[in-house]
Amino acid sequence: MSPATSPPPQLRRITRSSLARFAYQSDATSSAQGNATTPQITDIEDAISGDGTTDTTTRKRKRAVVSASIKREAKSATIKKEKGAAEEEEEKSAPTPNRRARKPARKIIDPDTKTAIVAPPSDWEEMYDLVKEMRLTGPAKDAAVDTMGCERLALPTASPRDQRLHTLVALMLSSQTKDTTNAVAMRRLQTELPSHAPEAGEDVAPVGLNLENLLAVDPAKLNELIWIVGFHNNKTKYLKQTAEILRDTWGGDIPDTIAGLTSLPGVGPKMAHLCLSSAWGRTEGIGVDVHVHRITNLWGWQQPASKTPEETRLALQSWLPRDRWREINWLLVGFGQKVCLPVGRRCGECELGLRGLCKAADRGKVNQGRKVREETASLKVEQVKTDGDDEDGLVLKEEYIKREDEDVNALDMVFSEPPKEEVGVKEEDSPKQPPSKRQTRRRRGLI
Repeated sequence: MSPATSPPPQLRRITRSSLARFAYQSDATSSAQGNATTPQITDIEDAISGDGTTDTTTRKRKRAVVSASIKREAKSATIKKEKGAAEEEEEKSAPTPNRRARKPARKIIDPDTKTAIVAPPSDWEEMYDLVKEMRLTGPAKDAAVDTMGCERLALPTASPRDQRLHTLVALMLSSQTKDTTNAVAMRRLQTELPSHAPEAGEDVAPVGLNLENLLAVDPAKLNELIWIVGFHNNKTKYLKQTAEILRDTWGGDIPDTIAGLTSLPGVGPKMAHLCLSSAWGRTEGIGVDVHVHRITNLWGWQQPASKTPEETRLALQSWLPRDRWREINWLLVGFGQKVCLPVGRRCGECELGLRGLCKAADRGKVNQGRKVREETASLKVEQVKTDGDDEDGLVLKEEYIKREDEDVNALDMVFSEPPKEEVGVKEEDSPKQPPSKRQTRRRRGLI
């Protein structure tokens, strides 16, 4: 190609719309169209002009005409849809009328005295009464604390002074230890602690847990007797030090004040309050252990949640009536041992969860418990109806007596005499069956 020759013109891309003009049309269709503005093109090459450009004549798209009535209907449907969505949002945001508003213990102003007081949590009395009912007759009865609690481990045959010592020692051993394990260790101390050497003119000292034997025992022997409890090495030291303090400072008896009890090694506020109420019969505070601390926080009685048992004690004492300070420990410890366990809570058997009073209840377990309760109630109703209907009861009783008579007759036939052949029945058709073990035992009067 010579340089003087001009380059060929660039061809434009042929689109589907331009090719549509070359679609086949019948004679009838072409004649019906009449005069067309677009010239008749018989070949695709004719669509390309001599300068390389395509014909720019295109067809316009036909648009459907939407009537005004259709537009109004569509607009009204859109408005209704928007109104429906707004109503649904309002229903979701509105509080349900049956839902209870739970409020923790909070400070309010007394309208009469104009002073700040602590208002108790909402529904606390109902929750307290339901837990007490469960502890007495429900799923939380017969807990370990009822028979092996620290206040129940003192020997009734011991002297009052020794009983108070037993209570103090049981509380000191109970830290980080289950009640069942603590009871075993206490029983060993009460039966195996060696007696001290008698002084001149004294009789042989008895074996068992008392201050004199605790002072005289070798630490290794004491550690051997209580090795089953948690942190027994530290508790051995605490018991020996406590025995010396009781002898030198308190005249051989345990202290009768909270300050004196907390001054002993290994004794905290919880042990001090429990010991004072159990040993001396005085309640000056709430004994808060892990169960009381955990359960009251699960219920939301403290807001924000207390971090230590001591914070829980102070929070509870600010609003709980004083006549329940001693009982609440027994109540919640047994409840935590039987129903509201640290792991694997039995929410399906708890009245608080079934009645919607516990905000920490497992909803799956609660729903399952409600189904079981409904099924049990329906079975009881059916049983009452069956027992109350005279006709049905008579029929059942008659059928039972009839079946019992048939069994007795069959046994008589087997053991008394061979069965008589019935008319029209062959012996092959009704073979004789040997007696079963149950029939033999019934015949001999063993059943």
